[in-house]
Amino acid sequence: MSDHLHQQEVPDENNQTSITAFILLGFQGTQNTRILLFILFLVIYCVTVCVNLLIITLVSYNKNLHSPMYFFLTQLSMNDILVTTDIVPNMLYILLNDKGYISFIGCIIQFYFFSASETSECLLLTVMSYDRYLAICNPLRYASIMNSVYCLKLAIASWMLSFCIISIDTLATSMLQFCGPNIIDHFFCNYIPLLETSCSDTTIVQIEMYILSAIVVIIPCIIIIASYINILFTILRIPSNTVRQKAFSTCSSHLTVVSIFLGTLFGVYVLPTKGQSLNISKILSLIYTVVTPLLNPIIYSLRNKDIKKALIKVVSSKSLSISKQRVNICC
Repeated sequence: MSDHLHQQEVPDENNQTSITAFILLGFQGTQNTRILLFILFLVIYCVTVCVNLLIITLVSYNKNLHSPMYFFLTQLSMNDILVTTDIVPNMLYILLNDKGYISFIGCIIQFYFFSASETSECLLLTVMSYDRYLAICNPLRYASIMNSVYCLKLAIASWMLSFCIISIDTLATSMLQFCGPNIIDHFFCNYIPLLETSCSDTTIVQIEMYILSAIVVIIPCIIIIASYINILFTILRIPSNTVRQKAFSTCSSHLTVVSIFLGTLFGVYVLPTKGQSLNISKILSLIYTVVTPLLNPIIYSLRNKDIKKALIKVVSSKSLSISKQRVNICC
């Protein structure tokens, strides 16, 4: 394997070695440790996909959940499935083989879908905060503003903007010269480790990254903070404690998800990376690529009475259907 991987380098016109494949080291450790991690991440992946599909199904087939908040929740669930599917299967392969081979094109594709899905999650969370802002701060106009057509436009805009913006950075990255070493000490083709393998001047690409980060992270973060400041002042002016607690509860799940997601993103990409160990970087990356897609639907479902009722209704109807079938068989 190792010899084959190192052969994936071809000389260019300037006698530099051009990389056509990378070695992803993933999580290093004993075979038993890697097997335990493999089982853990496989279980997390399966549960993540199933729980997010459950959220999408419940919202789609339950009329009581046909509202803007739950529509955006299905978009978030689809995004969580995308990001975890982009990262986890290849990570499982790396754990089984102690290291993994990925072609240059495969690496760029993985980087593109990872970046686009993280960007779309950031934008969707921003849209969801705007939805909560209108619902609490402008309830009389909420139904007329957040109609189904407008919600669909916001969702499409979030997805299209994410994939278009990231295509600029991905194209610029793919045009760099990569001449070694072809080893990436990470479990996926992340931005910073990928740039470290380039022998080109990455200044322009890094400037592009900072500009794009400001667009897709800093600006949405400011909008979210501004929305919740207005929400907080509005809630504090509500005289009824019951209504106030209900308003807080509708925002708590979203605020928790936002805090986890943006907190880890800032820890990896915004805070200084000098002095930050590779293990810490991997753990932080693990949180927003593997753990967060699992936590998002759980946080929303555990704190949401409507989703609980919809789930109980589905389980009850299935149990009743099974009972009727057994009675018919017996008769």
